[in-house]
This record gives sequence, C-alpha cells and structure tokens, in this order.
Amino acid sequence: MSKRDYYEVLEVSRSASEADIKKAFRRLAMKYHPDRNPDDEEAEHNFKEAKEAFDVLSNANKRAAYDQFGHAGVDQSAGGGGFSGGFGDAFSDIFGDIFGGGRSRVRKGADLQYNLELELEDAVAGTTVKIRVPTLKHCTACSGSGAKPGTSPETCSTCGGHGQVRMQQGFFSVQQTCPNCRGKGTTISDPCDTCSGAGRIREHKSLSVEVPAGVDNGDRIRLSGEGEAGEAGAPTGDLYVQIHVKPHPIFERDNADLYCEVPISIVTAALGGDLEVPSLDGRLNLKIPAGTQTHKLFRMRGKGVKPVRGGPVGDLICRIMVETPVKLTAEQKDLFEQLGRSMDKAGNKHSPNETSWIDNVKKFFEDMKP
Repeated sequence: MSKRDYYEVLEVSRSASEADIKKAFRRLAMKYHPDRNPDDEEAEHNFKEAKEAFDVLSNANKRAAYDQFGHAGVDQSAGGGGFSGGFGDAFSDIFGDIFGGGRSRVRKGADLQYNLELELEDAVAGTTVKIRVPTLKHCTACSGSGAKPGTSPETCSTCGGHGQVRMQQGFFSVQQTCPNCRGKGTTISDPCDTCSGAGRIREHKSLSVEVPAGVDNGDRIRLSGEGEAGEAGAPTGDLYVQIHVKPHPIFERDNADLYCEVPISIVTAALGGDLEVPSLDGRLNLKIPAGTQTHKLFRMRGKGVKPVRGGPVGDLICRIMVETPVKLTAEQKDLFEQLGRSMDKAGNKHSPNETSWIDNVKKFFEDMKP
C-alpha cells in the first residue's frame, strides 16, 4: 500500500514552518491517540501515520531528503518505529502541564512566617521590633553549589541534565522525576564539607522589623528576600511577619474605633458629674449628664486609631456601666430605704424603663389568656 504524502497527512503546505508542523501534529495526536480511541484500528493507523510524518518533517535533514526524493529518501529512517526524536518534544508539549515539562527547575527558597505579638499601644503608634528567625542560608564555603570548593556539580548521567526521565508504554510516553538527581539535573561526586552537599546551612538571623502605625490582628508585613535560601544558589524566599495584638486590660479595638467600659456609681449616674477617662493619647474629661443609664455610649471623636491602609482616624467610645453599691452600712441601707419610699410617692416618673417593661409583661400574660 502506497504511503500518503507527509504534508497531506499533517494537513500543512510544503512551505509550512517548524512551528506549523508541530502545531498540526499536536492537533492530530490529541485526536487519534489510542488512549482516547480504545479498540479503534483506524484511529491507531492515523496516529501512526501522523507520527511518521512528523518524525520526518520535524527533522531538517530528513525533510530536505524527503522534499528531494520523496519517501525513497527517508524509507530507512522513517519506518513507523517507536517514539523518538522530535516526537518526544512535541508530545511533552501536549502533556507537559500534566507530567512536568521534562526540564529541571531551579527552585526559589521557601517563604517563612514569623508570628509577632504586639501591645495595643505599639500596634496603634507603630514601632521597630527586633526578631530572631531560624532559616536556611546559602553555604559560603561552596557558594551554595553543594560541591567541595574547587569542584562543581556534574550533569546527571541518567537524565542528561533535564531532571526528568521519559517512561514509555506502548504509544503513551510520560515523564517522571529523575531518581538519580531527584530533579536537579546535576549530581555531586565530591560534596562540600561544610554543608555536606546540601548547599545550605541552618542558622538563626536577627532582623529589625518596621511595624507601621495602625496595624491590626491578621495584618502581614513582607520582608523580601529574608526567607530560606533556594537550592543550588537559587533565589531566597520571603519572610512574612504575622501580626497578633495582645488583649488590652482597658481598650477593645474594632477596626478604627476603640471601646472602653467606664464604671460609674449610682450617685453619678443619677446626679451627673465629670469623669476622667483614659485614651491612648492621655487623659480625657467626660461629662456625665444626670439620669445616665447603663450601656449608654459616649463618643470621643478622633481618639481612636489611624488605619494602616489610610482613612479617617477612628473614635474612642466609652460604654457606661452603672454599679450597684455593695457592702452597705446600716445607715446607708436606711438612706436607700428612705429614697425608695420617696420615689414610690412620686409615682413612676423616676423609672420610665421599669414602668414600660412592667406594662409589656402585663400585656404579654393577658394575651396568653384563652
């Protein structure tokens, strides 16, 4: 049976570029591959035919011979054998994302994370903190190569420096990490005495971290190039400083605002008065009006936090907590009883919330009656 013209098989013109030929073969290989067409003899035949055409036309010397003499010029070298030559490169283009692409990669060093605890005052105002971080650095004795000074790593004899080897099963070719060099593409016959061939050594390093004003829980500060050194002299990773703000005995932060609970006596709540309250900037005066109730909020404008990402300064919000007196003397108890009798005579005008609540309770029980 006569063979079809290779350009016709790949559906390209005789002036097609190498890229056009490779693109055409990839399309046909994906269409007719036996794994995609099990027990389909026609698809298998088309796949072999496309592979044979690609083997010839992807090779400059074979293509020149074919263009001049036709099939007779390449019969010996084109006969439908196993996958070889340019086919492997094209096939790895098709499945490279799945099987790793067939080439060793120089891997950047790992990123590191450091958990930094801060006082609220330091997080709001900003500060400089010294930290000590365990890491891997490039070995200075071998400049990160892992080979003894005066020597150098050698190209892996198993994978030829690619870092991966090709495994072939029938018509299907896959790649896996080279077992000899473990994907590095090189081997070391005479390792460095300092790092034992690793190219990196473990150490602790001290760093100064500039913490900007306004950081909050969960914020991260990136220190470029302060992570672990990469393998075989590859670039260093980054260090991420994770912010954790400690609980404060007085203030509670909510984004840009600060909250502060202010306990006051029942006398101050009833009669009013002036209080001195704390802020991160110092003491502030808070005027309490007569008749102030528990949970009343007073807002001190601009006494909160300036957010690290910009925006207006938040507020300080004081939440009033009216304290019930304890450990009363006999005289004090008598005074409260006199006050109670006096308030009862005046009716309900001194306790509007209590009166409203009692009325609601009465209505609730009345509505429950059948």
